[in-house]
Amino acid sequence: MRRHGKLEYGGLAAPQRTCVGCRVRTAKSELLRLVRVEDQVVPDLRGRLPGRGASLHPSTSCLELAERRRAFPRAFRVPGPLDVSRVRAHLEGDHEMSCRTPS
Repeated sequence: MRRHGKLEYGGLAAPQRTCVGCRVRTAKSELLRLVRVEDQVVPDLRGRLPGRGASLHPSTSCLELAERRRAFPRAFRVPGPLDVSRVRAHLEGDHEMSCRTPS
């Protein structure tokens, strides 16, 4: 039986997060953590930056969905738009992966 808040992943229980773009729940290790620094959204590659985080599949399609849905201001609980140029540059620099949807 699956425990609440955990995903059976490779025989081990792994924490789940929801992608702010496609809204699919996935293992935390498969998502890119993003944090807000002033009025910019930046990738947190080590997972150690302070502040409220948001998770995103490392694909430009999920980034575009999140922008279209205005998900970043809602996820970071701030009014107004945020600059996602650093996230876009990171994703376009050979870090592209396909968005995995549950079967």
